[in-house]
Amino acid sequence: MMTLPKKITIIEVGPRDGLQNEKQFVPTEIKKQFIQELRNAGIMEMELTSFVSPKWVPQMGDAAEIVLDCLDDQTRNIVLAPNRKGIDRIYSTSCKAVAVFVGVSDSFNKKNINKSTSESMAELKPIIQELKEKGYFVRACISTAFYCPYEGKINENDTIQLCRNFVETGVDELSVADTIGMAAPNEAYSLFVKLKEAFPKTLLTAHFHDTRKLGLANIFACLQAGIDRFDTSAGGLGGCPFAPGASGNTATEDVVYMLERMGIVTGIDLSKLLVAIELVRPYVSRKIESSYYRLHAQNN
Repeated sequence: MMTLPKKITIIEVGPRDGLQNEKQFVPTEIKKQFIQELRNAGIMEMELTSFVSPKWVPQMGDAAEIVLDCLDDQTRNIVLAPNRKGIDRIYSTSCKAVAVFVGVSDSFNKKNINKSTSESMAELKPIIQELKEKGYFVRACISTAFYCPYEGKINENDTIQLCRNFVETGVDELSVADTIGMAAPNEAYSLFVKLKEAFPKTLLTAHFHDTRKLGLANIFACLQAGIDRFDTSAGGLGGCPFAPGASGNTATEDVVYMLERMGIVTGIDLSKLLVAIELVRPYVSRKIESSYYRLHAQNN
């Protein structure tokens, strides 16, 4: 008999990862309402926005206002910052949870932030140590953990080593991402079993894009590996500006539906989650194609 977690945590990445690739600017007030409706649905951890250059990611140009108005005491509010400039902006806010990111693939990392993986880690190491000294929760996002759009298949040991570098630097969480949605369930299981064995005291989160419709299968494989934290995006929104062909994240509503059917507690109210999706839907170019949303729309 399978041994699966009895309860899991969803980290909602829709407001940040879900919207960052939208070319049409989503009104700031809509983003704020979206965040509030996600909280109303029971989301307890969420990526709110990112302090990145508006020149490169225009959608995040209102990040300061989002952070100012959307922090609360009940939710872990995560803001992504790729470099020292972004971290210094976080210091000017009340946010206490920070995400940093590095790609396992040098090619992806250079396309993304114009640095090699080792150069990025050299820059981030003192920043992470500083954040921990100041009492921040630090989440490390590991991009291209399985495949890279430029280099192809990534060596599993390279991903584990990058994770080890982050753990030794003191991060609280590793969010390990199948950035272009190419991982198969056996690959997901293999990597996360090894990560769980290697880093038993670090929060491990699986992050799957649904490019090839393997998101749910990969999440199920990770459940079997003992993983109980998953990044998902309401409505399946998302994509990466620097990963050609990457589709949205695995849809929060599909993941919640599957888990609840399996008797695994998520703490998320699906009907309220649909309210959040309906709110943002008119403002995004990506069609909402999640199975749960589509079936619900047909029946109403």
